[in-house]
Amino acid sequence: MNAAATGNAVKRVGMVFSGGPAPGANAVIAAAASAFRRAGAEVVGLLRGYTGLHDRPEGEALQENVDYRLVKDADLRGLRNQRGVWLGTARTNPGREVNVVSDLDDPHKTRGLRRVYDSLCELELDALISIGGDGTLRTANLLYEYQKRLPAGAKRVRIVHLPKTIDNDYAGIDFTFGFFTAVDVMAKELLNLRADAIATQAYYLVATMGRRAGWLAYGVGIAGEAHMTLGVEDVRGSLRDQDGRLDPVALVDLLVELITTREKRGKRYGVVVLAEGLAELLPDSEVAHLPRDSYGHISFSSFDLGRVLSARVAARHKELTGRSVKVTGVQLGYESRCAAPHAFDVLLGSQLGLGAYRALESEGLDGYMVSVSGQLDLRFVPFANLIAPGTLTPQVRFVDPDSDFHALARRLATRVESLG
Repeated sequence: MNAAATGNAVKRVGMVFSGGPAPGANAVIAAAASAFRRAGAEVVGLLRGYTGLHDRPEGEALQENVDYRLVKDADLRGLRNQRGVWLGTARTNPGREVNVVSDLDDPHKTRGLRRVYDSLCELELDALISIGGDGTLRTANLLYEYQKRLPAGAKRVRIVHLPKTIDNDYAGIDFTFGFFTAVDVMAKELLNLRADAIATQAYYLVATMGRRAGWLAYGVGIAGEAHMTLGVEDVRGSLRDQDGRLDPVALVDLLVELITTREKRGKRYGVVVLAEGLAELLPDSEVAHLPRDSYGHISFSSFDLGRVLSARVAARHKELTGRSVKVTGVQLGYESRCAAPHAFDVLLGSQLGLGAYRALESEGLDGYMVSVSGQLDLRFVPFANLIAPGTLTPQVRFVDPDSDFHALARRLATRVESLG
């Protein structure tokens, strides 16, 4: 379908980046904006995520260079490899009151979506390019579904979404931009800690970002030569309590088993990578008091899993062996989010940005995510294929415990009997 031929040509397009930063963000922004500028379209960059569109006082107009900016050609020169997020970002959640499909018919619960929709109309946008993680995909889908319920003849702002997360836990795409840069940055940090552990005959428990899936932890563990990596995908069998939660006592015992196994081989040092998503599986008695973000996730900065476990592991080891061992908890993640992008993330981000142009201008799509496969071949995935059936929640892509990727992490680590 050719958008111009059907009267749906994009003359003015908006771009919004929401959620945590990710290396390669500016490659996405630059490639998409450049493609539309070359086609003669105006590009409007929305600043600080959905903040300006959603939080402005009632009746107050959007302000240029405060809430949005008109993208010029000069803005895009050399942008693809720059650190950070040129448009800025935030975690404003316009759809926080919409929890079930029927809520989309409730004017009170959709008031946040209405404010954003009105702002998009005020900016006279024909389309919106959404860039972000699963929370941002959720918002994009809610805006799409909200507009489907508008009266006939109401203005429609077409929406396409570009997947962003260093966590790589997205359904519908093999790798997300920022993942390989984050792995590279944290793996180098892990190698430093490994050298320190050898020099001081100590252990480091390193908690990495990654949210609910273990992709980032396994990648860092493999590239950083960890002696054990544990993701949420490993929480099964003896690691689960009677309620199906992660048993903290069993987890501590497993880490002590790693230490004693290595001691028997004359090795009194090691590094362990722990996926932050493990915290989400702990019993309420461990995490009920912790603050959560607007999407319900435990705040990573408020709960250092490695530090919490380190004292317990050292105490349990001494209880069982009578010997002391130095165990230190370390948290990694934030330092990787605005690192200089790996070349692959620049390539991937650039292709996704051009994919947004093709989806809107050449294919005339609405309610689709841009994806790639194979040799960066573009694909377009309907939102409906990415949302868990009967919900408004995007599906999470976990690491398959039977996959070769998971086996790679396990086989390169110290063999511990409890893990098989």
